[in-house]
Formats: sequence, C-alpha cells, structure tokens
Amino acid sequence: MTQTPSSQRPDLVIFDCDGVLVDSETIANELLAVAVTELGWPTTTADSHRRFRGRSWQSTISIIEKETGRPVPDEWVQRTRETAHKAIYDTVTAIPGVADVVAQVEAARIPRCVGSSSQPDYLAHVLGRAGLDHHFGEAVFSASMVANGKPAPDLFLFAAAQMGHPPHRAVVIEDTVPGVEAGMAAGMRVVGYAGDPNTDGDALAKAGATVVTDMADVPVLLGLG
Repeated sequence: MTQTPSSQRPDLVIFDCDGVLVDSETIANELLAVAVTELGWPTTTADSHRRFRGRSWQSTISIIEKETGRPVPDEWVQRTRETAHKAIYDTVTAIPGVADVVAQVEAARIPRCVGSSSQPDYLAHVLGRAGLDHHFGEAVFSASMVANGKPAPDLFLFAAAQMGHPPHRAVVIEDTVPGVEAGMAAGMRVVGYAGDPNTDGDALAKAGATVVTDMADVPVLLGLG
C-alpha cells in the first residue's frame, strides 16, 4: 500500500469494471495497439495502456484524431470494437480476489455499483461471464449515460446521485489515472488497484489514490478489516 490509508466505512462503493472487476485490460490494449498502428500512429501495448486505458471510446478516438490529424473511419471503430469485445468475451475472468471484496461489501450492507467507461451491453456481458452481475443488479452505470467521460467527474457524480448518496461519502475503486482523477474531482475517496504489472501505481498515487497491489488489502480501507 502507498499513502496513509483511511479506514472510514463509506456509504457507497463504486467499482470500475475493466481492470478492477474483470481482467480485460491486457488483451484489449494489445489489440488496440495493433489497430492504432494500422492508422499510421505506431503504438505499442505499453503505449496503449498509458494513452488510452480507462478512457471511453469517444475519448480514445478524439486522442487518435488529434494525433493523426484526420478522422478515424467508422469502419475502423466498429471492427476494432468487435474484435476486442470478442476476444474479451472469450477469455474474461474476475480479477483475483475481487469477488471476495464485493461479497464483503454486500455482507456489510454497503450500497455498491459499477461506474465504467465501457458500454452497457459490454458491461452486462463481462460481469455475467465473470460471475459478478448478481452483486450489482441494475446498479451499473456507463460513461454513455453522461456528457463527459473520465477524467471528468460526471460518471461518478451521476452514479452517486442515482444511488442516493453524497459524493464525499463514497469510495471509488479504480485502476487508471483518468479514473482516479475522475473520482478525486467528484470529491470521493479513491482506492487505486495496481495488481496488473502494466499499471503505474506511482501515477495512481500521484493522482490522489491510496494504492494497493492485492485486492485482499481493499476491505481494510473500506473499514471492513
């Protein structure tokens, strides 16, 4: 862990999905790196993690268009999304230890939801495949539901409002810098998960998160240890 953790029990826990609940970031960024390179912007998997991880498709496309100086073809967007989603659907599993964390939050009767940059249909599929959907029910919120995706606070503020809890009493669990920045901008406490070797834990801490590398450390930070 990094930083001095708070163990105050929150009124709401908001889980990011990719990289926090489900193990999807590695394959997604491998495929995205290849696809972006095809557009004429040479991109490695490490570049993709650094530039695009945690961002919505709209934000990712905006970054690519700004760098290349030309519009991204609709066909490329559709093909890249379909290829990535198929690969993820075929391989996705829950992040090690996260099912226990969610179960402890549920057992403590702390309200919980998902706040993700991904689309609703994708979220429904991967949460189901990972066996986590029953913990959240309809409390799954997508960046497509708000005007601005992460790092803007819109999604987390929307999720807190929908769940009926003030932002300052919520904890966000995130694995990306845009996600941490969004949580901080929303006035929430943020736990940064850096269990993936491609995750820059120092960058998460610099953005304001209390960083863990093992999901088993999360319940203590939620006042459940």
